[in-house]
Amino acid sequence: MAVGKNIRTYFEGQWHDSDLMIMRAADHGSWLGTTVFDGARYFEGVAPDLEAHCARVNASAAALMITPTVSTEDMVALVWEGLSAFSKDQPVYIRPMYWAVDGGHLGIVPLENSSGFAICLEEIPMSPPQTGTTLTRTQFRRPVLEDNVVNAKAGCLYPNNARMLAEARAKGYGNALVADVAGNVAETATANVFMVRDGEVFTPVANGTFLAGITRARHMKNLRDDGVKVHETVLSFQDFHDADEVFLSGNMMKVTPVTEFDGTHYQPGTLTTRIREMYWDWALSR
Repeated sequence: MAVGKNIRTYFEGQWHDSDLMIMRAADHGSWLGTTVFDGARYFEGVAPDLEAHCARVNASAAALMITPTVSTEDMVALVWEGLSAFSKDQPVYIRPMYWAVDGGHLGIVPLENSSGFAICLEEIPMSPPQTGTTLTRTQFRRPVLEDNVVNAKAGCLYPNNARMLAEARAKGYGNALVADVAGNVAETATANVFMVRDGEVFTPVANGTFLAGITRARHMKNLRDDGVKVHETVLSFQDFHDADEVFLSGNMMKVTPVTEFDGTHYQPGTLTTRIREMYWDWALSR
């Protein structure tokens, strides 16, 4: 089901102006969930960190034993070719994808050099600067590498995120603040998370239970370049109750202010606003 509109699909060597059907019923990805994707953004004529996103989908494919078939350089060129049909005023979600086609060894292990590849371009609006969300705790946790492919942006991980989000929404909140296996804060159901206290910025240390995002890294660099202290560290839920500001970092919306966490209320503060401004300044200067 499409989230946006004006969809273009690259598949088997050409672009199609439609939400094209790309998988068969017997494809390994269809029945065993061997799918990976990445997400980049196009807005105001730029696609920030596009090369990094294309490189990461190749790394994600390898983590699921899917053979990457398109180089990062070629993938970037294909994306820009597809984006030529959109205007600068159309914000686009850029989604390169791989899936396994055939399986060996009882059908379970994907066969080498048997990969499907597509790129989906989908017009999805960017949220206005002050559009915020609320957070609550969830009973569900992030997995670890020993029991899931947390080193990939894999479709098979998202049912766990979906039940986190469904639980939060059933409680009247917009998103869930999620723990890792040790009970420390990892991220939210849909994005990485930051908090601000006494003018300094804190984010959960990348401990292998969640993807430390490309946009997350960009925010940290921008902040440090601006002279702000940024700490990657172990954070508890109480730390978030004690925070002055909280915001989410993700490719889809870049910066999302948080206005409440389980009864603790925040105002979208000056640093959250500044982080968004710095990101746009950096992106439009490329």
